[in-house]
Amino acid sequence: MKQLNSVEELRAAAGTRIGYSSWHTLTQTKIDAFAYATGDHQWIHVDPSRATDGPFGVTIAHGHLLTSLIPMLVWEVYKVDGARMGINYGSNKIRFPSPAPVGSRIRAAVDVSRVDDVASGVQVMMTVTIEREHGEKPVCVAEIVGIYVFN
Repeated sequence: MKQLNSVEELRAAAGTRIGYSSWHTLTQTKIDAFAYATGDHQWIHVDPSRATDGPFGVTIAHGHLLTSLIPMLVWEVYKVDGARMGINYGSNKIRFPSPAPVGSRIRAAVDVSRVDDVASGVQVMMTVTIEREHGEKPVCVAEIVGIYVFN
């Protein structure tokens, strides 16, 4: 994990890849739990038997399961000292260039795009690229906006 000791260090990171999360395995149990929580029980996600005859040969993770992992993955990459809290402000663009098959190992690369002052602290725009181990394309690319509150 990269430790940024001040807002100035965070600003200095703009325009750079700040680091990578650790690898995480997408298990069928995790996919099924997400389906249960969201009500999205499409067979390409939750029916391993039927998925063998489907377009991917196995079940695949929901795209929004991948986006729901972004906060955890980003918190593994960096921390800003002195921030009272971080707030998810939203996302500008999310794409899923490649499927994430069950059993895949994924990790996130985090690029800080820009850091802007806001009333309560700073707004950080970052690109989070979730890659699959041995995959040719990322499984998710998301432009994420967060706010670090300092006062």
